[in-house]
Amino acid sequence: MLRRFLILSVVVVSVVVAHGAERVFDFAQMPEGKPPEGFFNVLTGIAKPGDWKVVPGDAPTAFKPLVPGAPATSKVNVLAQLSTDATDERFPTLIFDGDVYDNFTFTTKIKCVAGKAEQMAGVVFRYQDPKNYYYVRASALGNNVRFFKVVNGLRGDPIGTELPVPAGVWHELTVECKGNQIHFLFNGKEVVPTLTDNSFAFGKIGFWTKSDSVSQFTDAKIIYIPRETLAKAMVREIFEQRSSIVEVVIFMKDRTSSEVRVVACHGDKFVGQAGGQVEKDVIAKDVIYSGQDPSTGVMLVTMPLHDRNGEPVAAVRVELKAFKGQTDKNAILRATPLVKQMEQRFKEAKDLVE
Repeated sequence: MLRRFLILSVVVVSVVVAHGAERVFDFAQMPEGKPPEGFFNVLTGIAKPGDWKVVPGDAPTAFKPLVPGAPATSKVNVLAQLSTDATDERFPTLIFDGDVYDNFTFTTKIKCVAGKAEQMAGVVFRYQDPKNYYYVRASALGNNVRFFKVVNGLRGDPIGTELPVPAGVWHELTVECKGNQIHFLFNGKEVVPTLTDNSFAFGKIGFWTKSDSVSQFTDAKIIYIPRETLAKAMVREIFEQRSSIVEVVIFMKDRTSSEVRVVACHGDKFVGQAGGQVEKDVIAKDVIYSGQDPSTGVMLVTMPLHDRNGEPVAAVRVELKAFKGQTDKNAILRATPLVKQMEQRFKEAKDLVE
């Protein structure tokens, strides 16, 4: 019998808002002393990658103190980059692996804690790979905010302004992207006129530092218009064409752990949740599982989804309405054409989610 293992991730909380969706990165609820789940550590530049961990910190409180002189911060876990390697062209970066965004508003609190060569903190957005992305950062030693574009590993000229950026103090940094328009706010004020750039239409988001900067981040969230990835489009189209389908769920490997996670399903209700041993086995061993859910009578078939080289890169669980005399064998026969059609529409794993 096919078993289902769906565990809610603690990395993010996603909700639907009036003009799109909101994702909150709640570092306060993540395990202390470990990298945050759902992110991957990359280095742009040279030398060693950063040391990203969730650590105890003094985060700004949500409300103004009622009593003069009362603390304006509270003890909670925050995200930190802790490495002090002072190599100049070294840019430790932490990328969220959960989604790709085009139109969004990304806001986070940043704090420049320490650093002899540099004291910088910023965000990466529309990230493609370590050689192609945008970033905006604040410098406590330089007292400025700057935007940069990196294309094929070459960093463009800085765009920004001079202003005080005290170290050891929380500042709010906001990036707004709409089409090819990019807008920035620092502590709620415009610091760079709206920019127009066509280099990257979408990409991942993340956190950025430079050289030996020890920096912290908290209260991070993104409000965005959800993009329809190929994986989501394929699920939607199946439901438009087949009345015998109860559910289709696509699982892929999590780059940051041994887990597999839902990247697409009908209505997005399971997206981001972890799969179980069945889905892991389907991808790792290239096998098929089938069975009937005793509580609903629905037939469950979980099959590998292969790329153009024949490698299993995802698991697809197809839930089918049962009929009299239904067997595992004919349930697999019913599900197979759907999965084969999916395989004709992509070349490699990233095509499904980017």
